[in-house]
Amino acid sequence: MSVGTTDGVRPETPAPASQIIELDVQGMTCASCAARIEKKLGKLGGVQASVNYATEKAHVVAPAELTADDLISTVQAAGYDAALPVPDAPPRDRAAEIKRRLITSAALAVPVIAMAMIPPLQFPGWQWVSLVLATPVVTWAAWPFHRSTLVNLRHGAATMDTLISLGTSAAYIWSLVALIFGNAGMIGMTHHWTLSLSHDHELSSVYFEAAVGIITFILAGRYIEARSRQDASSALRALAEVGAKSVTVLRDGVEVTLPIEKLGTDDEFIVRPGEKVATDGVVVSGDSAVDNSVITGESLPVDVHPGSTVVGASVNTTGRLVVRATAVGSDTQLSQIAHLVELAQTGKSRSQALADKISGIFVPIVISLALITLVVWLLLGESATFAITAAVSVLIISCPCALGLATPTALLAGSLRGSQLGILIRGPEALEEAHRIKVIALDKTGTITAGQMSLETVVPAEGVGADEVLRLAATLESASEHPIARAIVRAYQGDPAAQQSISDGQASEDQPLMSPVLAELQDPESKLSGTPVLQTLENFSNVPGRGVRATVDGQPAAAGNPALMADLGLDVPEPLTRAAQDAAKRGASTVLVAHAGRVIGLVGVSDKVDPGAADAVEALHGLGLTTVMVTGDNQAAAEYVAAQVGIDGVRAEVLPGDKFDVVTELQQDGQTPVAMIGDGVNDAAALTQADLGIAMGSGTDAAIAASDLTLMRHDLMLAADAIRLSRRTLNTIHGNLFWAFIYNVCAIPVAALGYLNPMFAGAAMAFSSVFVVTNSLRLRTWKPKH
Repeated sequence: MSVGTTDGVRPETPAPASQIIELDVQGMTCASCAARIEKKLGKLGGVQASVNYATEKAHVVAPAELTADDLISTVQAAGYDAALPVPDAPPRDRAAEIKRRLITSAALAVPVIAMAMIPPLQFPGWQWVSLVLATPVVTWAAWPFHRSTLVNLRHGAATMDTLISLGTSAAYIWSLVALIFGNAGMIGMTHHWTLSLSHDHELSSVYFEAAVGIITFILAGRYIEARSRQDASSALRALAEVGAKSVTVLRDGVEVTLPIEKLGTDDEFIVRPGEKVATDGVVVSGDSAVDNSVITGESLPVDVHPGSTVVGASVNTTGRLVVRATAVGSDTQLSQIAHLVELAQTGKSRSQALADKISGIFVPIVISLALITLVVWLLLGESATFAITAAVSVLIISCPCALGLATPTALLAGSLRGSQLGILIRGPEALEEAHRIKVIALDKTGTITAGQMSLETVVPAEGVGADEVLRLAATLESASEHPIARAIVRAYQGDPAAQQSISDGQASEDQPLMSPVLAELQDPESKLSGTPVLQTLENFSNVPGRGVRATVDGQPAAAGNPALMADLGLDVPEPLTRAAQDAAKRGASTVLVAHAGRVIGLVGVSDKVDPGAADAVEALHGLGLTTVMVTGDNQAAAEYVAAQVGIDGVRAEVLPGDKFDVVTELQQDGQTPVAMIGDGVNDAAALTQADLGIAMGSGTDAAIAASDLTLMRHDLMLAADAIRLSRRTLNTIHGNLFWAFIYNVCAIPVAALGYLNPMFAGAAMAFSSVFVVTNSLRLRTWKPKH
């Protein structure tokens, strides 16, 4: 789930006097930064702003009189930076930036911690070496925390970064003071192993290890978090890669290859077999079958001829086409889908990190307690050294290292376990939404079904054998590249994947769904198993939008739809007509087969239901979810498939671009939150708009990039497992946050009373982090129920 606005309101379509301005925003360190920028921009008259922390972008609807410079100045006044997006600029790799700081910090922190905690390593002058090693960590590596603290102080706010900056700076500065003005700088000094503070007036200890340890642990957590967030905008990049990069345009009868950006409206361009359609348009000449699966997710190509519309990024499978462009650039369907993805990312409600929510209250309290500790001990007559050291202990013991690690470590452990099971988790927002969803919408093709056409039924006419019908159909279709044709040929040649079993369908009153030839094909001992020999095919011709014709064994033959049979003057027997109608109700495509002046049978092909779909839907019901199937099929066919797998509701006859609206409608109906499972580019916007998007890994890159959870194999049961794992991971995060918070609540009074010196406070802080990490690693043993 992508991060979006704090108020949950999607940006409205601008009024005619308004404009939309997109900005790149830099300097945000947490979700509260995005909220602060939104609030600042919202104070401008007539401005509606939505700031996305994950993608570092602002979507602003502003009056026409405001300029981009006005908005940029407002963002800068809030303490951040902004600029207009640079076209084709590579995305900023925040994880790489943090990684550099983390590697440096870890390399320098390890010897500092080792020398402080292991007395035999404390050679003469070790404390000065610790100073040299700790300085780059506390200054350069920790700079993002210090910068965030300064920015927040300008607005009177305190975050977890504030406490990290104060705690580490206090430990470092007090250690520096002890080195220069106290006895800690004496050569030969070693740490005394006492739990509580000594009541002497000498500055005899340094606490560099606490400072560098905190910074290194927090940077590790931030790096894991950044890695999980940096793909938030990858859906848009994947959509951009789907389209064609070049196009062959007809200019004065001459073919000219141009970059896609040079293509204009009303230009005529050529699409050869196997090429992508460059943009949305109308076929001027040529006949073919166009594969729209990359856009629609549907497995069955659409026959096109002059006057037919085609969509950019679809693939021409057979004939040569000349297309007139009707939409280019941002006006194409693909661009509109990309826009919906971006809009859904920007407009969705953002769930702030739980650690930030806790720290918003916790940080001011801790700072106050540290000051109270200092003042009270001074009033009680203790030395300044004792009072200041006790205050430093409070700051160090309360540094929210465990709070900072609670989410990313559990996310990492859960993600790694998920990847072992074939489940990829996008980020912590996905876990939170998986815990809340009540309704799950499922795309049919490629999700509930296998996404590949296969032979469903063979119905012979009276006096004709089913094997004869299938053999003739395979012979005629062997010269065609159409997916229906390929499915028939594969089935005849004995490919089990191209044949459906009797359990996949329903017998009609007149004919069984499975004819004897299908049973023979599945029988290894059958004479038809293996690779049967096709009949002799001559004079083959393709009849656009109808089917195919040829001469077989010296007699005219044809395979196609009723219109082709009518063109040939052939009557279709009533039993075959009823069988075709029954097949249509099941969502199957039928091919009538004719030979020697007679229609001899019918072959039905469909996208079969995945064998494990029914069990998966039952498992989803077991999780308390309501299931809804979304498909472009007619109502009867959709209800037939839904009944097979036990789906609760059906949204049928949904156009490719309308799935986004279906998800929105389910959310507006009060059935929120809603999850969506899909695999096509047209599913990308719906996946992003859904509170939880789940993509089948067998689908398109755009769908996977737009999703929150990705199932890496075509197994719908993984969806139920993914939700269970997400809920378990989120429960682990909640447990981590609870124990980390309770640890601080219990440890702070101990430090304030002078019973914990800063060195052991740092060690206790590290122990709390180890506890959180260990608890998170328990997720590695999680096992699915199925």
